[in-house]
Amino acid sequence: MFEIFQTGVVFIIVLSFLVFIHELGHFAVAKFLGIGVEEFGFGLPPRAFGIKRGETIYSLNWLPIGGFVRLTGEDQADQGLGTRGQGSEKLKRYFWARSKKERSAVLLAGVAMNFTLAVVIISYIFTQGVLVPTGQVKIQGVIPGSPAERAGLVIGDTITRVNEVAVSDPKDVGQIVGENKGKEVTLQIARSGEDQERIITVTPRVEYPAHEGPLGVAISNLVEKKYAWYEAPYKGLVEALRMSGMLLANLGMIVWKLVSFQGLKGVDVAGPIGIAQVTGQAIGYGFQAVLELMGLLSLNLAIVN
Repeated sequence: MFEIFQTGVVFIIVLSFLVFIHELGHFAVAKFLGIGVEEFGFGLPPRAFGIKRGETIYSLNWLPIGGFVRLTGEDQADQGLGTRGQGSEKLKRYFWARSKKERSAVLLAGVAMNFTLAVVIISYIFTQGVLVPTGQVKIQGVIPGSPAERAGLVIGDTITRVNEVAVSDPKDVGQIVGENKGKEVTLQIARSGEDQERIITVTPRVEYPAHEGPLGVAISNLVEKKYAWYEAPYKGLVEALRMSGMLLANLGMIVWKLVSFQGLKGVDVAGPIGIAQVTGQAIGYGFQAVLELMGLLSLNLAIVN
């Protein structure tokens, strides 16, 4: 029960913060351009509390998901309701009376804020350490009694070739080994402190315990890297752009499947309940995982809007 409550609270906080940042973008640009802002609300009505500063009511609302900005004249479109007899300076306070560029700036400000938030979150994560590919396949673990241990493989060894084929990804090793179960395989190994590489022969098992693999080793081409504070913003921007491209491609695929009447089979689409479930999983992995999810959701919100 506590886990469900915790997930719900974190989900509401994350979603509310993302929407707040989005609406803050609309609010800030509207104020900068001199467009009237009647209300800036956190949460959705009915209103629980509100305080007026200048022309704007800053409100706290009972439904703790989302937020909104109500601009002067945003619902009047081009009708000009309630503006007869007003001077040009007064009319400039109305959203509909501003140029297309200015209205676009207000509308796109929310998207820009969500994208910027994602860059900030990703940049921070880069300063804490992320896994990056090295192009080298290193042995991370050797299972006792396995063919790998009997052949003399140790943690820290780098596999450079398998059956004379150069490898740089664990998938390459897994494919060759998988094709040669029960047969002798030649591994070329670079070991720390040794100038020359070793040649080790090993016979992958045909039958083996679950999660051990034919050789009985854990291999990876990833290493944790922490970026300096001055490097992280650039890396964060590049990663945010890369992720945005992937999200746009997935969105385009979904639209194409819908318009071509293919349905959404094979497409993983999550609504609020699905996102809440993912939030619960992220909580289990820790604070950084929740931040990663928040950054991804912020990019999604920017793209969808």
